[in-house]
Amino acid sequence: MSEDTMSHHDDGKPTQAPEQGATADQGESRTILHELAEAGVSVWLDDLNRPMIADGDLQGYVDRGVLGVTTNPTIFASALAEGDSYSDQVAELAGSSVDEAVFALTTRDVRDACDVLAPVHERTGGLDGRVSIEVDPRLAKDTARTVEVARRLWAEIDRPNLLIKIPATVEGLPAISQALAEGISVNVTLIFSLDRYRGVMSAYLTGLEQARERGHDLSPIYSVASFFVSRVDSEIDKRLEEIGTEEALALRGKAGLANARLAYQAFEEVFSTPRWQNLADDGANVQRPLWASTGVKNPDYPDTMYVTELVAPHTVNTMPAKTLEATVDHGRLTGDTVTGSYAEAQEVLDALARVGVDYTDVVEQLEAEGVDKFATSWDELLETVSTELGKAAGRA
Repeated sequence: MSEDTMSHHDDGKPTQAPEQGATADQGESRTILHELAEAGVSVWLDDLNRPMIADGDLQGYVDRGVLGVTTNPTIFASALAEGDSYSDQVAELAGSSVDEAVFALTTRDVRDACDVLAPVHERTGGLDGRVSIEVDPRLAKDTARTVEVARRLWAEIDRPNLLIKIPATVEGLPAISQALAEGISVNVTLIFSLDRYRGVMSAYLTGLEQARERGHDLSPIYSVASFFVSRVDSEIDKRLEEIGTEEALALRGKAGLANARLAYQAFEEVFSTPRWQNLADDGANVQRPLWASTGVKNPDYPDTMYVTELVAPHTVNTMPAKTLEATVDHGRLTGDTVTGSYAEAQEVLDALARVGVDYTDVVEQLEAEGVDKFATSWDELLETVSTELGKAAGRA
């Protein structure tokens, strides 16, 4: 059984596996990030660019207790436009298509980041030290091409601590299973609804079953399921304000946490089933929930609420730098803030329905917007790279 496989009490509930992430025994100064790791929460940074890798900033984050990195096209685009870190490689790529140039530029950064995080990956038995890169988000509705690009990214970067980001669209679910069946580790992104999250976990188990049928060792295959939090509050709060009643306004800022906590309840259920146990016995790893979109959008809310209020074993919290710094500065842990909160969380969703907020409509809108936002960011990245290639061709 692999290190991160959940063990079980007689009541069937998953229990905390040992060695959940970093401890402070590597000689670095102890921070709340180490406390989170000991509580079963791996802190990942939602930021990556070449200057961070070259200047040692990424290593600095790792030294402070960051255990992984997620990337996005907007971060790449701004780093490309602002400095000269990429200029030598851009010059080499002059004459390439924009898509090929983006592929070359981003895969190099992610490979280098994987190497920085390799010691964490080794120390945590493969659990952490992970770096994510997304499949072109314009393919979110195209199962076959998503798999094709995932396969290509996996082969090009060629690092065991890589995760390929695939969105949890209806068309993404079979792509997730297919990638996992081929031994590719996956970060499933853009999950907003509880139903879709159950679909994601099912796709994960299907992928592992297919991988086993093909003779793959299950123990190196990892996955996280990125469940978005703050965007849920932003959309639902807007609707509550439009409703405007006292009862509606009293529910502001509660939906994101309630939704995430009920997702964790679903996680506990699925990873306590005989179907899961059968895979775990063959070395499979738990697909951890990853709390994404954890930067607080409303200044009236505590800036660490999507961190300290979502502490539970077997989770990841990926934070923008601002949220991470706030957490280190003044975050306070009060133990597990998820397990056992399910009745209260369900009451929040029931109360939202009573005042007239349509949950299904909200999550469908958020998924559509999420795919659009990623595609827009990708288009901006293509445009930035195109401009830089043009400048390089002019200098040649």
